[in-house]
Amino acid sequence: MRSALLLVALAAHVEFAAAQIYPVKAVRLIVPFAPGGSTDIVARLLAPRLSENLGQSIVVENRAGGGTTIGMDHVAKSAPDGYTLGVATLTFALNPSLFAKLPYNTEKDFAPVSLVSIVPFVIAIHPSVPARSVKQLIAVAKSKPGELNYSSSGIGSASQMAAELFKYMTGTDMLHVPYTGGGPAMIALLSGQVSLFVISIPGGLPHFRTGKLVPLGVTSARRDPTIPDVPTVAEQGLAGYELLEYQGIVAPAATPRPVINRLQQEIVKSLAAPDVRERFITSGAYVVGSTPEELGEHVRKEIATWGKVIKAAGIRLE
Repeated sequence: MRSALLLVALAAHVEFAAAQIYPVKAVRLIVPFAPGGSTDIVARLLAPRLSENLGQSIVVENRAGGGTTIGMDHVAKSAPDGYTLGVATLTFALNPSLFAKLPYNTEKDFAPVSLVSIVPFVIAIHPSVPARSVKQLIAVAKSKPGELNYSSSGIGSASQMAAELFKYMTGTDMLHVPYTGGGPAMIALLSGQVSLFVISIPGGLPHFRTGKLVPLGVTSARRDPTIPDVPTVAEQGLAGYELLEYQGIVAPAATPRPVINRLQQEIVKSLAAPDVRERFITSGAYVVGSTPEELGEHVRKEIATWGKVIKAAGIRLE
């Protein structure tokens, strides 16, 4: 019995000692989307200051595909040493309800670290679409069932769910055209290949300012201060419509708690820097910073909430 206790104490000491010198090499931050989307933007805004605070490089690595399952599976199966992290998004919470089987267990195979940011979306259309409000878009869609199409950053992505929720609540029919990330989906909208894309505000701002895209409605419960003249979708007759993207940092499940704590402290410290906060706000993202427990609870609530929506809408992926 005494030897067993000594072994436990020794293991705890070794774990603590390892955390004290962590990190000793570069840390990979896996973004499960192609470059150019909101999650990629947020990761690259956080990385420089987090790198400075940790004293090691943060290498942002894009691993897109499979509705984020490819990138997140890579994180789940990486060594639990704090050197491979992942960016969990709304899609991370959607997938348990969307897929009959995942290559990982969403609630058991990851250790939450910190909620980084919240990003409202906006329904954006190509200027050629004859609508300048959500009500007009509904009318156009109902007059031409199946003729309007929309892009998304991938099957099961937040952008798809936002559009599907819109279709479900309005009784409209639009064709889904999935891409491998926010960047390609945006290019499709800008070129007029698709009519609509429910895009993150950071990704859409430059194009709204130049008139290349038309913002119709913000998906949050309140108007966004970066585009205050754009009403919410709910304001325009769709009461209860709301969708927010989020970005949270997770690690493989068995990552030592002292390492998780160090990461969480440095992420929160990085996000508290005035210049970092300003860059997030300018990009349309809102800094959060949380405890691991708060991120874990947030994900659990999102899984439960969207599970009901997905079931009601009859959405299922293979």
